[in-house]
Amino acid sequence: MKILVVGGGGREHAILRKLKESPLCTELWAAPGNAGIGCDATCKPIAATDLAGMVEFAKQERFDYVVVTPDDPLALGMVDALEAAGIPAFGPNKAAARIESSKVFSKNLMKKYGIPTARYEVFEDPDQAMAYIRRQGQYPVVVKADGLALGKGVLICEDESAAEAAVRGMLVEGKFGASGRRVVVEEFLTGPEVSVLSFTDGHVLVPMLSSMDHKRALDGDAGLNTGGMGVIAPNPYYTAEIAAACMDEIFLPTVQAMQAEGCPFKGCLYFGLMLTPNGPKVIEYNCRFGDPETQGVLPLLDSDLLEIMLAVTGGRLHEVPVSWKPGAAACVVLASGGYPEHYQKGKPIAGLGPDGQLAGAKDVTVCHAGTALQEGGFVTNGGRVLGVTATAPSLREALDRAYAAADGIAFEGLHRRSDIGQRALAAL
Repeated sequence: MKILVVGGGGREHAILRKLKESPLCTELWAAPGNAGIGCDATCKPIAATDLAGMVEFAKQERFDYVVVTPDDPLALGMVDALEAAGIPAFGPNKAAARIESSKVFSKNLMKKYGIPTARYEVFEDPDQAMAYIRRQGQYPVVVKADGLALGKGVLICEDESAAEAAVRGMLVEGKFGASGRRVVVEEFLTGPEVSVLSFTDGHVLVPMLSSMDHKRALDGDAGLNTGGMGVIAPNPYYTAEIAAACMDEIFLPTVQAMQAEGCPFKGCLYFGLMLTPNGPKVIEYNCRFGDPETQGVLPLLDSDLLEIMLAVTGGRLHEVPVSWKPGAAACVVLASGGYPEHYQKGKPIAGLGPDGQLAGAKDVTVCHAGTALQEGGFVTNGGRVLGVTATAPSLREALDRAYAAADGIAFEGLHRRSDIGQRALAAL
């Protein structure tokens, strides 16, 4: 099969490397891809959000299958457009992608169908939002932009002045444009966080291994929220008992709710969970593979990813086994200095071979998130530059292996967290 993966980050690189293992896959393309992805697939510089351009390219090249991974093209309806052109695609249609593209939609869905989540209200008027926050009188409080905001539309406010700045920034100053015209104000939940990616064909749901993302930029969960500075899998806080409760109370009810609303979800449905003292609750849904969670989870997949994806698209997920390798995985993200705010690009990267990998590093994969080629060598081209993932029989070994491998890579201003997985180790 000739396959196109839409996107150009670390998540897409992890997916491409797994698809490459399938005997069904004979030709791999990525659009737009990046320099490291170019070592594993043919790249075509088309923006992931260029629906017309992507569909035209897919028709010209006669792709057998297209995997749409980023949130923006899914929210815009790229899967709908591809299917209208007769090209089968992995991912939810536009109506189902609202589970991520509108937090108001997803929160109202959970309220309507009794799916456990944080208490919340929706506002378009800043004065009404602040009146509600003052009445609640509980801090921290969470203020979320309704729409997609590059992972930056969720603000945890420690006091009234921070809440007012968040509400005014979205509703008055238009900080997130149309995405912030409505806001969700919700209670702040506490407990260990768990990410669970899952395959679903709209009826059957098969969870992947659980994982733990590390969102904050600095050690000790300090600093600004980022797209993710590292991940471990599986998550030791996510016990078999909790997994069973999540399946009964959250996962299947969500799939059934989407069916009942007339927008069945087919693709990868991501559950961001908080294990609160009152049981697991949904913090957020994503309509696609998480990043960097995918880099930690997919290396442990023992089954054929392409077979699973085709079964999801064809509504026959029940026919395909989904099995996992024993052991653990750890991913350490190497970022540009200053990320997630201001950072420089074009810094030469030392330590990588011509294939974009680390020579001789056992059970280690380097996924390129923000790289380019310059004078024959790799250079930085984004905030998150590389994800270094190692697998091993135990989490401690995986972490040691990932950090040892990361030590072999250098570029000016390189920033990474030194405590990925420490909280998970403490739970073992």
